[in-house]
Amino acid sequence: MNCSWESYGLAEDSGRWVVVTEADEQGPDSEGGFPKADVIHRFIAKFIDFLIVAAMARLIPPVGFFAGMTYLLIADGLFHGQSVGKRLIGLQVLQFDSGAAVSFRESILRNTPFTTAYLCLIIPYIGWLLACGIVVIEALLVIGNLHGQRAGDEIAKTQVIDQRPPRVGDAPGAARGPGAEEIFNRGSKEES
Repeated sequence: MNCSWESYGLAEDSGRWVVVTEADEQGPDSEGGFPKADVIHRFIAKFIDFLIVAAMARLIPPVGFFAGMTYLLIADGLFHGQSVGKRLIGLQVLQFDSGAAVSFRESILRNTPFTTAYLCLIIPYIGWLLACGIVVIEALLVIGNLHGQRAGDEIAKTQVIDQRPPRVGDAPGAARGPGAEEIFNRGSKEES
């Protein structure tokens, strides 16, 4: 996909900032959409969400399993397309066609594969294998898909994006946090 990174920017939508793109050219395999979110950021955000689910299941044993499953299903619809993990990492889930933040409906649809994996855990012995298989397949789809869409994203017609815009000179998928020089300069300006 040939596109100019300078064409990315921010737009305010209902009091929140979202990444907006105007690609100069779309590649032959592309059907629009947004830039692919950093895969490592997605894995970290999902790991945080899985920790929350595990904590719910452990803290309140009889009800916790279902509380964890409920969180897993609706997590992406909680904070305008952000689960707790995505909010901490700086990711957002948008509807692929319109670019609007996902609702609880899309969150439930896109997280159905992970909920299926979670339910497999109650099957003795083989349940862990089935759950790991589903998670691995979803992870491979995130890595291999042009837009980073896994099976759940394809079902719900959604895409995960980085909320922070790329800096000038960043390569696609590069870390988007402030550089060491920017942090140092910011610190020295605050001291004076």
